[in-house]
Amino acid sequence: MDAGRPPYAVRCDLAFGDIYLQVMAWMAVIFVSLAAGLGLMGSSRPIFALVGVGLILVLSLPFLLFAFVTTLLNHIHLEPEKVE
Repeated sequence: MDAGRPPYAVRCDLAFGDIYLQVMAWMAVIFVSLAAGLGLMGSSRPIFALVGVGLILVLSLPFLLFAFVTTLLNHIHLEPEKVE
């Protein structure tokens, strides 16, 4: 290790409140898609209901993961440790 450079500590100050709205929004997407699927289930082609619910969930998952990862990365900090 170089004596002129202090070591760094990785700090994460992520709290549940930071991702609470993201979790609630995705739960709303799930409930709306399930409600739409149940509404379409009584139609003449119930396979459209299953495909619709699956499509909504599969297409919303990357956005959820992107939101989680970017929120996590925004709360990770490198701080130099104090050298005594």
